[in-house]
Amino acid sequence: MTVGTAESATPSESADPTPPWWKTMSRFGILLILVALLAVLVLVGFFVGSGDYTIADAWNALWNTGDPTTLEVIRNNRVPRTILAALVGAALGAAGAIMQGLTRNPLADPGILGVNSGAYFAMIVGTVAFGIYSTSGYVVCAMIGAFLAATLVYFVGSRGVSGASPEKLVLTGVAAGSIFSGIGFGLTMINPKSFDAVRSWQVGTLDGRNWSQVDIVWIPICVGVLAAMFLIPYLNGLALGDDRALALGIPVGRVRLAGFVIVTVLCGAATAAVGPITFVGLMVPQAVRILFGPDNKWLLPVSVVVGPIVMVGSDLLARVLTPSELPVGMVTAFIGAPVLIALVRRKRVSEL
Repeated sequence: MTVGTAESATPSESADPTPPWWKTMSRFGILLILVALLAVLVLVGFFVGSGDYTIADAWNALWNTGDPTTLEVIRNNRVPRTILAALVGAALGAAGAIMQGLTRNPLADPGILGVNSGAYFAMIVGTVAFGIYSTSGYVVCAMIGAFLAATLVYFVGSRGVSGASPEKLVLTGVAAGSIFSGIGFGLTMINPKSFDAVRSWQVGTLDGRNWSQVDIVWIPICVGVLAAMFLIPYLNGLALGDDRALALGIPVGRVRLAGFVIVTVLCGAATAAVGPITFVGLMVPQAVRILFGPDNKWLLPVSVVVGPIVMVGSDLLARVLTPSELPVGMVTAFIGAPVLIALVRRKRVSEL
């Protein structure tokens, strides 16, 4: 006599769905594909842009042969512009991964610390008060403003019993960013010359960038990325919560301070070079998390690769979508806004 009857399942119900292709590959294999994709995009960036130059013309210019006009366009415009896009992408990708790890919030973005607004405010003050209108002067002013804004946010956000908690830092950063942006915008309204000087920078652009910007920002970005790698084991500990991290011997306050300084260096340099770029620091770690999981041993280093892919790819789109080049910040916003909406709608958006 049969005691119980098990429900029968059809083959279509019992069979597992085919896993995505990236789940059938090793992490190292996916990383090699990403590195190869970045190399291809950088190479394409040397050949694509304004002007009627053939691939042969661009190739010869890379080897310092050809007419002077072609050499100027390729070697002193396209090449540094592409390299700068890769550097900025690496900075924003690493900064986004650190921010999301420090705050345990997958929707955290480096801009919430007020760094971009502080850089913008300092540039406006430099033009209005000191008559600074050179590109190198803008970069220096923006980096100073980013550091001052981040210092203020950390000082205010660390007051009180709970210290520099993620919530207090985020709220302080949003408030400070609003103040800096409001004052900076008011100054541009009473000084039209300063508005004309920074209006293209406000939307984030790589147009007109050359070796002078690369020379100024490559050292702080490289140092910041290298320093970020030392945070990897601590970020994994912070993912368990502050109490458990303290029980494991992790100095939570010092780790959060170090991460805050590194994010400031990375975002300050990136923002100073090309202006505020939105959504890259948000969507890059999210994409890496889907491919590699939440372990920061993979998340942070791979974000340094995927960030340049997003920035160089966005810059290529900005060059070819319209006859007159679009600001790259506009392209990243078009890409990032739907990504943000999709992340907010996900059921597990609060989990890291």
